[in-house]
Amino acid sequence: MADGNIITALMLGDVCGQPGMRALFTGLGQLIKDYHSDFVIVNGENAAAGFGLNEEQKRQLYTLGVDVITSGNHIWQQEDLTQSLINDPNLLRPLNYAPKVIGHGTTVVEKKGKKIAVMNLQGRVTLPATDCPFRIGAEAVRDLKKKTHVILVDFHAESPEEKKSLAFYLDGSVSAVVGTHTHVQTADELILPQGTGYITDLGLCGPSESVIGSDPAISIEKQKTQMPLRTKIADSAPMICGVCLKINSATGKCISIERIKRKFSF
Repeated sequence: MADGNIITALMLGDVCGQPGMRALFTGLGQLIKDYHSDFVIVNGENAAAGFGLNEEQKRQLYTLGVDVITSGNHIWQQEDLTQSLINDPNLLRPLNYAPKVIGHGTTVVEKKGKKIAVMNLQGRVTLPATDCPFRIGAEAVRDLKKKTHVILVDFHAESPEEKKSLAFYLDGSVSAVVGTHTHVQTADELILPQGTGYITDLGLCGPSESVIGSDPAISIEKQKTQMPLRTKIADSAPMICGVCLKINSATGKCISIERIKRKFSF
């Protein structure tokens, strides 16, 4: 790893359908080279046409250089992923679901002699009922701190207030809290007072000309008619959105956070 104790991590937003997978096929390798990245986290919960992640896509993401796949409320929608949710420690679902729900909410990965922990949490505003992400998150941090100072949190949530509140609550105890779920990249990246990197939403890895990944025509019709029309992933030039974090592995503090947005044409 470059510069001794410095870990460079890419955290990328929700992969949306085949355009999102195409974006990663096309651009992730170059992104890793450009940022000299040591570690890659991708949220994969919308990869399968917007609803979950299938087994083949999981394998493809690992082949492309992804180290940990995070997720959210759609992750259980592809049945062929069930055994991976049980057996693959680096495929995460939100930690704050009920204790008997299958899957893992945290993992610790060793890369080039450095240990990096990843935690996945889900918000409670306008999302399915879950346990408190604040309490569950703080408890998990205490356990993870016994293994590493570097802890990266994907908070899959709707509310900016809830996201930023959690970030301040965990400030200084984790290296970064990044939001996913809304598919709209925010421009509020910063390092909080105690050294935690933050952004309200990483954005979308998927179609650039879309309504949060969906075909605009269908989204417009839904709004005009209020009918429960099934959304369809837009077919437009794909993009990758996320952040690059530099973290001091000795202290766990974030020393820089840079927003990433790359569009690809075919």
